[in-house]
Amino acid sequence: MRFPKSLSLATLFLAGAGVGSAQAADPFFTLLPESPSGWIVTLKANLQAQPTFPGADDLSFIGYPSLSLRRAGTVERFSAPDDGLSFSVLDASALRFGVVGRFVGGRYLQDDRRLVGLDKINWAIEPGLFVEYWPVDFLRARAELRHGINGHDGFVADLGLDLVQTFGAFTVSAGPRLSLGDGEFTRTYFGVTPEEAALNGQVWAYRPSGGLTSVGAIASASYTWSEQWATTAFVSYKRLVGDAADSPIVQEFGSENQIGLGLTISYSFAVGR
Repeated sequence: MRFPKSLSLATLFLAGAGVGSAQAADPFFTLLPESPSGWIVTLKANLQAQPTFPGADDLSFIGYPSLSLRRAGTVERFSAPDDGLSFSVLDASALRFGVVGRFVGGRYLQDDRRLVGLDKINWAIEPGLFVEYWPVDFLRARAELRHGINGHDGFVADLGLDLVQTFGAFTVSAGPRLSLGDGEFTRTYFGVTPEEAALNGQVWAYRPSGGLTSVGAIASASYTWSEQWATTAFVSYKRLVGDAADSPIVQEFGSENQIGLGLTISYSFAVGR
């Protein structure tokens, strides 16, 4: 397992969303039960092991901060570990809609020396929109549509269902996932130009089309230690399919099986009264 070069970039990007926590006898920062108005900030520290690059056969560690924000007095909504950073424009009881963002690491020669001759892929930011719907109180459907900036210029979509159950302080969830990408996205991460093939010598020229790129599932378990502290662990699995799975990069240097592991520690505090 390696620590990727893009680790610092990921941290900088997501740290921009971070808010420092405080807990003192100050009218601005309060314990949760004392704040009937204002906001509840949940600050998170995330550690994940994920494929070094899309289609890779080994894992790299990445750590980053993130946060969620809700009005005081409202119940914290379920959020899956693979959700993008979201802000709701519409937040009804069963329906949410808003903006979402995601960071995607790059692909560099340092990640795998077998990539010699293949173009470097920079890290990417993917802003977009999300919608989620709860047909019943234990089942969530969510869709994200995003567009890449910097590392790739394609459109991607993630679709998922989550069965969510709470048992005392424990909350467990599990459900399937589908990922799609257009031709621009698949050519960036899974394509090989004739020039790259000639320089590398181990892969052949390949121009993939857009469509379904992976199917899989994710499962998570959270434990709420107190009104301030919670911990979440998860495991995910994706199987590359279609043109993504047939890529010579995947066939020669990587794997169709993509596994992820993660741990999140959350701290919540109230801001404003």
